[in-house]
Amino acid sequence: MNTSINTHDSLEQLIYHEGLRIQAIDVHKDMDLIVVILNTGSVLRENISKYTRLKDATPQMLLNYTLTAKGTGIHWPDVDEDLSLKGLLRDTIKSQVMGGKVA
Repeated sequence: MNTSINTHDSLEQLIYHEGLRIQAIDVHKDMDLIVVILNTGSVLRENISKYTRLKDATPQMLLNYTLTAKGTGIHWPDVDEDLSLKGLLRDTIKSQVMGGKVA
């Protein structure tokens, strides 16, 4: 009998057990847009202005990023900002369920 307890929520299951990863991002400061491309071909969209450090960054700073933790995060060293795949997924789902009204 397996008595181990799975403490991962459903988003962590997708990321850590199903291998969901960030494959690439595209940043458009003039459109207030970060496009996150996943290894499944799915696309997530976020407004740059949602993140204070990114909002205040120059286009050059926004283009200087690295994918971290095997594609489960994004780091911008020039502005010391990190976004996680889990947070991006959570915000996307919340936005869809709430009809775009995310607090």
